[in-house]
Amino acid sequence: MTELGTPKKKSLFTQALIVVGGLLAFMWALEGLDAVTLNALDSFGIEPRILGDLPNILWAPLLHFGWPHLISNSIPFLVLGVMIYLSGPSKWVIATALSTVTSGLMAWLLAPIGSITAGASGVIFGYLTYLLARGIFSRKLGQIVIAVVVFAIYGSVLWGVFPTAVGVSWQAHLGGAIGGVFAAWLVYGLDRRRTPQRMAY
Repeated sequence: MTELGTPKKKSLFTQALIVVGGLLAFMWALEGLDAVTLNALDSFGIEPRILGDLPNILWAPLLHFGWPHLISNSIPFLVLGVMIYLSGPSKWVIATALSTVTSGLMAWLLAPIGSITAGASGVIFGYLTYLLARGIFSRKLGQIVIAVVVFAIYGSVLWGVFPTAVGVSWQAHLGGAIGGVFAAWLVYGLDRRRTPQRMAY
């Protein structure tokens, strides 16, 4: 058992910054490449109902339509991603993978024909709902407190799962949110069901 502030906990925090921050730095590098190639990478986003674009689901979250788009996603991606990573690298992988796939599939299935979807916001929505649902499924006070704080800071963005803004993929947001809840259920809901309950008699 380790306590907050121990070398092991600090090491995990450093690892979280390196992994999540490194992935974010890669997004910035890709956007720089996209800028110098006159937006050539934008074509690797998700075009709905085109079978050949299904693999793009995997890397579309790494691509953005310009610097303002990337900048708006950077802080929530880093903060929420690090928060999840601190509970364990494998849990971060599950939350990231499921949010990526469900977000991309929802955009592929429901986005308007002729559109292209890219950006990390679907994964961010997955991170957000994962942290919120985690407190519910785990029933641990610390994680419930984290969920309340996260909701207080970022809860208003959940309106993004509805078609309220032109040019914003509510489909990807909704898919990512669903993936985040599903990931939390897989990690915490199933674990709690497998743990025998202690019954007094």
